[in-house]
Amino acid sequence: MVATANLNIMMKAVRKAGRSLVKDFREVENLQVSMKGAGDFVSRADLAAEEILKEELLGARPTYGWLAEEGGGEDGDDPTRRWIVDPLDGTTNFLHGLPHWGVSIALEHKGQIVSAVIFDPAKDELFWAEKGAGAWLNDSRIRVSGRSRMIEALFATGLPFGGRPDLPETMHELARVLPACSGVRRWGAAALDLAYVAAGRYDGFWERRLNAWDVAAGVLLVREAGGLVEALDDPSGNPVEDGTVLCANGQLFDGLAKMVRG
Repeated sequence: MVATANLNIMMKAVRKAGRSLVKDFREVENLQVSMKGAGDFVSRADLAAEEILKEELLGARPTYGWLAEEGGGEDGDDPTRRWIVDPLDGTTNFLHGLPHWGVSIALEHKGQIVSAVIFDPAKDELFWAEKGAGAWLNDSRIRVSGRSRMIEALFATGLPFGGRPDLPETMHELARVLPACSGVRRWGAAALDLAYVAAGRYDGFWERRLNAWDVAAGVLLVREAGGLVEALDDPSGNPVEDGTVLCANGQLFDGLAKMVRG
């Protein structure tokens, strides 16, 4: 597939931000880190990456709106289009020297995500999708897994940290899911978890207490790869707005949803 003009802008932006992050990742012990909240850190690398993305994306499309993790939101002259950006998904992994983190950009048009890019600089993996045109990893088309037996399935989720109040609920979910499947992973980067479902590496994923920039790009990737995606507690809701997500391939979705939702 030939990328559209907007996708090319997004790809250029994530690669430029990725190069900046890789330089800082090599010197992770020397990063200037400040505390943003319990268990939630922000580094100068994160802020620098967001500045690069903002310069590239708004420089190319100055009328679009903007929503990002560190810089908040801005209305654009074009009220129908908005960039939704996470400059560093997996910040805690990054700060601990774990090479599992990424840069995520989604383009929203009239309330719908129409283009998505998630870049993993440490592995040089670029996941991308456009509404109606499929999902891709670098130059190869990707699809969700074809597994249909729950006991063979590998899932991913998030785990509460830093005293968050949803630990008991999460433990009950795990108690229902773990005995029925081949494993559950918690790798600490929701955008990459969704990209891995799209690529068939995970068979499904669920998590609560997310932000729009955590899931916007990944939701489109999973759908374009043939997967099913819903808000976790409200099946009719929009995961990007709801802050919860549940996704899987078509054969396993209902079974996973039943276990997670209880």
